Amino acid sequence: MDIFSKCLEWDKADEVRAAGLYPYFHKLESRQDVEVVMEGRRRIMLGSNNYLGLTICPEVVAAGVKAIEKYGTGCSGSRFLNGTLDLHLELEDALARFLGQEACLTFGTGFQSNAGIISALVGMHDYVICDRENHASIYAGCQLSFGRLLRFHHNDMEDLENCLRRVPDECGRLVVVDGVFSMGGDLANLPEVVRLAKKYGARVMVDDAHGLGVLGPGGRGTAFHFGLEKDVDIYMGTFSKSLASLGGYVAGGAKVIDYIRHNSRPFIFSAAIPPANAAVALAALRHLEAHPELPQRLRAISEYARAGFTARGIRIRESALGVPTPIVPLYTYTMEATFQTVRRIYDAGVYVNPVLPPATPENECLLRASFMASHTEALLDEAMDKIASVMNSVSG
Repeated sequence: MDIFSKCLEWDKADEVRAAGLYPYFHKLESRQDVEVVMEGRRRIMLGSNNYLGLTICPEVVAAGVKAIEKYGTGCSGSRFLNGTLDLHLELEDALARFLGQEACLTFGTGFQSNAGIISALVGMHDYVICDRENHASIYAGCQLSFGRLLRFHHNDMEDLENCLRRVPDECGRLVVVDGVFSMGGDLANLPEVVRLAKKYGARVMVDDAHGLGVLGPGGRGTAFHFGLEKDVDIYMGTFSKSLASLGGYVAGGAKVIDYIRHNSRPFIFSAAIPPANAAVALAALRHLEAHPELPQRLRAISEYARAGFTARGIRIRESALGVPTPIVPLYTYTMEATFQTVRRIYDAGVYVNPVLPPATPENECLLRASFMASHTEALLDEAMDKIASVMNSVSG
């Protein structure tokens, strides 16, 4: 049998393209901002993870340019060998201090970070226990490890405890949750996760890709929001959201980070973060430290958008635990309605992300709107008016 047969027979994307409803890979022709040029037209951007709007911050941009001029375009090797720059070490020290941790290690991408952390820590006789709505990169790390995976229903603490009970006493336990879940925008019930982990002798890892720069004092993330910064064992995050770059990191105890540094295959056998990426992430972090009002502005914009959608008759998922995040799901339910709605919204001049199974349950498809601290109320009103006009006409 030809291994390519499944490729040649797969036609799902072709069917959607033929209907003129294909919603992916739109060509962006300008910088990532609250307004963009996409395929020749102005679109209001409500589909970016650029939460603090720092991709266009002058000093952040300048830091990337300066790094290329000093270090060149790439490191041409693994951090393990020739690829460690003083810039990498400076970024890791700054992140560790920001998060109040002993040490930090950076990876090439956020996906690689989760794959590298979990596969290094979870051994043959260990268990990793995951929320069912955790990011795909967490599951990739579980698959790459030699341990056993247990999953609990989303934010279901009774089910989490059932999983913890199943782990033999002699086995290691790592509970992994997203701090802010990337599709629903809701928070992990971290106080209960921590309580149960302590009860059963488990360690806790939080993927705070969508929490850093968003929650907690100064934007330090989900654990700080709950006052649990000393109770989370492993912090993971990315540079591609609030820090306006590309890459990821793990922060925690010095011995744990050193173990990952010497045992993580995705880290050891990958090239180092390019100089410009590291410099931009560091400059963005310093900008955040200098402007702790940015997460507050982001929260205000998020609250404004949530109220605006509700006032326009659009059903959204309520903010979990009373905390509004910049991720707002707009329900479209079926795949057909989702394709039609997102196409019409795009044609009206607004970009949002369609979310379909397996990222959602069947018949719970949605549009994922996300916001930036640099959005204005007037721009959001324009975008919400257009979205409401389309969604109300489709549902009517």
